Amino acid sequence: MTSDVTLLGIRHHGPGSARAVAAALAQLRPDAVLIEGPPEADGIVGLAAEKDLVPPVALLAHAVDDPSRAAFWPYAEFSPEWVAIRYAVERELPVRFIDLPAAYGFGDALDTGDGRAAGDAPDTDEPAADPVALLAEAAGHDDPERWWEDVIEHRAPGADALAPFAAVAEAMAALREEGLGESRRDLLREAHMRQRIRAARRAGYARIAVVCGAFHVPALAAMPTVAHDRALLAELPKKARTDITWVPWTHRRLSQAAGYGAGVESPGWYHHLFTVEGDPVPHWLARAADLLRAEDHPVSSAHVIEAVRLARTLAVLRGRPLAGLTETLDAVRAVLCDGSDVALELVRDRLVVGDALGEVPDAAPAVPLQRDITRLQRTLRLKPAATPRDLDLDLRKDTDAARSRLLHRLRLLGVDWGVPARSAVASTGTFRETWRLCWQPEYAVRIAEAAQWGTTVEEAAVAKAIAKATSTARATELAELTALVETCLLAGLPAALPAVMRVLADLAALATDVAHLAGALPALVRALRYGDVRGTDHGALGAAATGLADRICVGLPPACVGLDAESSAAMRGRLDEVHGAIGLLAAGGAEANAAEADAAEADAEDAAGLAGRWAAALRSLARREPAGGPATGAPGLLRGRAVRLLLDDGRLDSDEAGRRLRLVLSAANAPADAAGWIEGFLAGGGALLLHDPRLLALLDEWLTGVSGEAFTDVLPLLRRTFAGLEAGVRTTIGARVASGPLDAEPLAEPAAGELDRARADAAVPVMALLLGVRPFIPRQAAGRDT
Repeated sequence: MTSDVTLLGIRHHGPGSARAVAAALAQLRPDAVLIEGPPEADGIVGLAAEKDLVPPVALLAHAVDDPSRAAFWPYAEFSPEWVAIRYAVERELPVRFIDLPAAYGFGDALDTGDGRAAGDAPDTDEPAADPVALLAEAAGHDDPERWWEDVIEHRAPGADALAPFAAVAEAMAALREEGLGESRRDLLREAHMRQRIRAARRAGYARIAVVCGAFHVPALAAMPTVAHDRALLAELPKKARTDITWVPWTHRRLSQAAGYGAGVESPGWYHHLFTVEGDPVPHWLARAADLLRAEDHPVSSAHVIEAVRLARTLAVLRGRPLAGLTETLDAVRAVLCDGSDVALELVRDRLVVGDALGEVPDAAPAVPLQRDITRLQRTLRLKPAATPRDLDLDLRKDTDAARSRLLHRLRLLGVDWGVPARSAVASTGTFRETWRLCWQPEYAVRIAEAAQWGTTVEEAAVAKAIAKATSTARATELAELTALVETCLLAGLPAALPAVMRVLADLAALATDVAHLAGALPALVRALRYGDVRGTDHGALGAAATGLADRICVGLPPACVGLDAESSAAMRGRLDEVHGAIGLLAAGGAEANAAEADAAEADAEDAAGLAGRWAAALRSLARREPAGGPATGAPGLLRGRAVRLLLDDGRLDSDEAGRRLRLVLSAANAPADAAGWIEGFLAGGGALLLHDPRLLALLDEWLTGVSGEAFTDVLPLLRRTFAGLEAGVRTTIGARVASGPLDAEPLAEPAAGELDRARADAAVPVMALLLGVRPFIPRQAAGRDT
């Protein structure tokens, strides 16, 4: 029986091509539909009939042995392939995918002559030269996208639905005669497509419709011998075991800006063109107006009417059959946005691209881990969405605590669906968390990769944490292990803690670098603070944290000697972190012991002892002056910081701080070292200079006495120091310096109830200016006639 094969050449994700395919299939009424795509999907293509399979969706194929080797075949509602799939499954027609199997691309590498694997998905399905650009250039157009919109996307099917496909096939044949883009990979794919077409013919189908990229139509129309194609396909590599399923996709991932090579720049606009009957411009501009009004832009219905007129006028002036995206956006910018590109970018992001997220039915194949994630999402009422949103959690509530554990566990597994964010609610308690949620399609691949660790989220997270801790490659940094301990507590993984703590203890015992110890301590101390809310056991953590703190106290002063500027800045940050961590550790020990009277006194002594040992370490650091040159002492930045930390803790009085500042600012010390000392001393708050005028006077006296050459050297350090102070503090310091001698005694405060006439008279001109009257100043106050 002779079969009639009709080739429908399309452009991926084109609404005009999708409408043309729908019209052509209605005219042809085929017995079977063949579609460019991975043949592994033949078994699940029937799920397209499910109402729960809502585009945009994608076929995801991955190697069973290595899920990171994966490929996607995305489809939107306006994709011609999706239209063909829906046509076939709704009429219960055979539908087959005919492209090269994905399994070849996941096997051994195949040199195709263009640097791509033979089984690559359509995200790289573009020839070396863009045929649309060449056709547009031949037609005298400099913009291929605009030309394609005018010729195809804005064109409604005519009386003969097959005529456009015949014209496209003729144009592609002319291009391929010139040898355009015929890579080795394309030749292999086309050979496999021809083999699948022959198989459909042998199956006895009378009318066969083939939906494929327009570039491949000439190669499929001119059938070579079977032996020719078999010889080509004999070069294919060994197949890899492959799984395939449907996964949700997004319009944003269809855009070229998101890295999808065969995508479109404006999926949201194309979706609108495909779904709206008649002139799409008025309805789209009304949506743009709704969006701008929701963002507090003053847009009225009159604006929309004028924007429609402008878009249509621009289309006429530019010789276009209908207003396209370019004309529509020009009208939006000029009329709705008042020329603002900022507001226009909002329209581009939300409407031109969009964040539509597809849905996949439960019947779709999935690894057990994916099913457990889906179950938890429903149980905890956390629906995935492609639009970023903030989620505030109160960990004192069971549901919010469970949500927090799920998000932390997924992050441990490499699925960053939620990312910790800064809360809009001012709170220092550990019972509150804020997350920024945004679901991305590639998480399906990461979930498939994580499935090797377990069938449930908790089981997989525990196994991943233990493997991460015990892996030699991951356990080289002590800070990574302490961060992992913190993650295990946040994620509620007590089963992983013993193994992680053993590795941490072994590595900490061997660590000699104080910088590594200092970087590891804060995470351990933060983990200790979660017990009240999460109910975790502190025993092993407390012992490890105290041991690290003691070793830091012993090794800190000598570790700070001879550091250069970059290392000093890094150590200063660690110094602040360790200071805060030891303060929390000491305070936390005292609070935790309040409930255990027997151990309270001993533990309180331990806490006080740790705080004392840390203060002694800071004093030792503050005294390590570079008597024999910079390499013999600690940098001024660290010495000044140590003095400031002791002063803030009340372990050093202001007189002693002033004495140390006077010594540092003496002529015997290098100006650069003194400037570094000042930077460390003032970091984190300069109000100290306002509360103690003597310190400001010392600083002013030193600065005015620095030589011109030395002043040039220290100026960048001083500018950086004062730039870090609060704006109000800087202003007040400047006013104080400009007001007169800094060593003058401050004016005595008036007695209670007594009027300070000098201060009152100073406010009279300002009050008069506010009231709009002429100021009256008494003669005795002004010192002259007024």
